[in-house]
Amino acid sequence: MPISAQAAETLALQALSWLASQDDLLNVFMGSTGAGMEDLRQRAGEPEFLGSVLDFLMMDDAWVVGFCDAGGLAYDQPMQARAALPGGAQVHWT
Repeated sequence: MPISAQAAETLALQALSWLASQDDLLNVFMGSTGAGMEDLRQRAGEPEFLGSVLDFLMMDDAWVVGFCDAGGLAYDQPMQARAALPGGAQVHWT
C-alpha cells in the first residue's frame, strides 16, 4: 500500500534528524547539496527538500540500514516515502 504524503514527510524529517546526529555524514550531505545549517532549519518543511534528504540517504545501503535500524523501520520505507514526495515517481524509459 502506498505511503501518504504526510507520512512520507514525517519519515523524511526523521531521516533528517538521524542525519543531523551523524556528524561526518551530515558534513557529506551539506557538501554534496550545498546546504548550510540555516538551510536545514528553513527548508525542513519543504517536501522537495525532504525528497533530497531521502535521495541522499538512499545513495548507500549502509546509511539506509543505519537509519532504519535506529528507527525500527523496514528497509523499504525510505524508498516508499521518497516515491510519495515531489520528484519521487519512478521514470519508465520503455
